[in-house]
Amino acid sequence: MKNNTLLKMALIAIAVISFFNFETKKTWDVRDFGAKGDNNTLNTKAIQSAIDACNQSGGGTVLIEDGIYISGTLLLKDNVTLKVENNTTLLGSDNPNDYISIDPFVDATGQLRGKCLVGAIDVKNIGIIGKGTIDGRGELFTPKKVEETLKRIGEKEKLSQLDLKESALYDGGKVKKFDRPFLVRLVRSSTILLKDIHLRQPAAWTLHIFQCNDFEIDKIDIHSHANQNNDAIDIDSSTNGLIKNCTIDYGDDAICFKTTSPKPTQNIKVLNCKIKSEWGAIKFGTESMGDFRDITVKDCFIHDTRGGGIKILSVDGANINNVLIDNIKMENVEMPIFIRLGERGLVYRDTPKQPVGTINNVVISNINAVSRKLEDCRIKPTVGFFFTGTPNHKIGNIKLKNIKISLPGGGTEKDNEIIVPENELQYPEFTKLGAVPAYGMYARHIEKLETKNIHFSLQNSDKRKEIVLEDVN
Repeated sequence: MKNNTLLKMALIAIAVISFFNFETKKTWDVRDFGAKGDNNTLNTKAIQSAIDACNQSGGGTVLIEDGIYISGTLLLKDNVTLKVENNTTLLGSDNPNDYISIDPFVDATGQLRGKCLVGAIDVKNIGIIGKGTIDGRGELFTPKKVEETLKRIGEKEKLSQLDLKESALYDGGKVKKFDRPFLVRLVRSSTILLKDIHLRQPAAWTLHIFQCNDFEIDKIDIHSHANQNNDAIDIDSSTNGLIKNCTIDYGDDAICFKTTSPKPTQNIKVLNCKIKSEWGAIKFGTESMGDFRDITVKDCFIHDTRGGGIKILSVDGANINNVLIDNIKMENVEMPIFIRLGERGLVYRDTPKQPVGTINNVVISNINAVSRKLEDCRIKPTVGFFFTGTPNHKIGNIKLKNIKISLPGGGTEKDNEIIVPENELQYPEFTKLGAVPAYGMYARHIEKLETKNIHFSLQNSDKRKEIVLEDVN
């Protein structure tokens, strides 16, 4: 009898201890689920099992450490933080069929999008942290390389499930069904943290945040020159976000506000970021169906940027309102500020076409910029500020104050005769408009332009006027 009592007490004690251990468990190591960081094993199922177990237990941290872990698509769940430790890499599989598509769509270039390495859809309270690396091996996702991979493994590519007709036209051409995976794609989710992580070499966009709410991106480091059309951070129809202390070295747009749906991108701050870009450092658009409101970009350093320092573009119906660009230093940057209101009118996700948008209440202050050398510019001669609406749709109120820009010069007397085309239906890039008859600022079709303490200096002679205003009040 005594032995039975002791046995019962022991079993109760074990049960209580197990219960509390289960309740207090906060970290799920992917190796406990069979993952191997040997740079060879495909770990998708093992890591996803750890994510699922973490979620089912109420949440916590899924830990990846000590090795190189190859994986296909991983989907975060409620209350799960993915932590990649220092000296550890989550490496994307080279097989395109190891990736799944979430919420597929077609972007402004006519490319099918949706696949990703790390994704989330309709979840809350998620994170991606740690000082390790997530690498997409984007160099392996050109059409030629993918064809070689599929031939080697004896498979055919599985296309994303989106109803596309072969003859469908988009932005002047057929929809391209080749779906390169994004690195991180977060859809309709809330309460998001990305911190310290190193994001490397995506096949397409690096970090796409679509219709999300309440997110913070802090001290992440992004580097990619592996493929084309591979933006760094895309904030798309999302609200209440903070991007700070980030370092970006990129072959395309660096921090890009988009609206590929009629829902707005609003209440966003970008602070203290260091940015290098081959296309645009800070960009609004080109996908711009929904509005952009209450956005601040402040205390940033933009350097060695080929395609433009700050670009504010509404061409698909966006109403851009209440934007502050303040305390920005630029070095070796082509076209420091470009603002374009156009009438392209593309649609996304089968939504109705929007009326032409507006740009209003934009304040640009405390800018110190040095332009690229003339031989490094795509448009010769170049200009510091280029603002243009259209004859039927003017830009609203623009305020400029405390600005210094050093420019290469090189304009001739004949360049004063340049007539800048309207091209209101084209892709909104200053290269589509060509050179202008001013070296400091060219502005046209603007309701109200206010300037205070603006100074342009020249490194070489320029025979054009400093400022040319056309149809500006």
